[in-house]
Amino acid sequence: MTVTAIIVAAGRGNRANAPEGENIAKQWRDVAGKRVIDHTLDAFRSHPRIDHIVLVLHADDFEQAPQVSGLITAAGGADRAASVRAGLDAVPEGTRLVLIHDVARPCVHSETISNVIDALNQNDGAAPASAVTDALWTGQNGLVNGTQDRTGLFRAQTPQGFAFDAIKRAHATYGTGAADDVEVARAAGINVAIVAGDEDNLKITYPADFDRAARILCARKEFS
Repeated sequence: MTVTAIIVAAGRGNRANAPEGENIAKQWRDVAGKRVIDHTLDAFRSHPRIDHIVLVLHADDFEQAPQVSGLITAAGGADRAASVRAGLDAVPEGTRLVLIHDVARPCVHSETISNVIDALNQNDGAAPASAVTDALWTGQNGLVNGTQDRTGLFRAQTPQGFAFDAIKRAHATYGTGAADDVEVARAAGINVAIVAGDEDNLKITYPADFDRAARILCARKEFS
């Protein structure tokens, strides 16, 4: 069964705060000796069950694209949903399953990718997540004003995997504003299985996340 990974890398990553004087999106910044985007691509290129990779880039970033044989590139849109649709449009003929992954998750583990693919044998959608274990509060004006039941709450991760035809139809009719592709899928009536997430599979969002990602990636090198 042909599997294509779509790596969404068209964002600007403003919350990650590039070093002073640099105007560089987080996917192009260095971490543990390589750019974030290169670590992410390596995770999928090295996986034996990934047949094709589509990399969705900002229109201004094509000159920086990794020089990787067989890599398919597509220009992203005005928001994440538009970029995913561009990636879906570039998927090679014959693809049965797609995994949609955020470029800012460079520490994704091979086992997580495999778990998502395995779950798609029984479901049209599957995604990794971790159950919420911390106490949850609500707040206003800097003060706690209530608590929130955490039962049944999960922290979503990527890659989020789908039957290709099903998610392509779902995105064609959704519009804008989705938090992720699971939201798009569920709006179209696609059941999405939850597979075990990985605490190392962080999304680089804030400056401190670069150091944490570097520690994870360097530790893997030491034990590989």
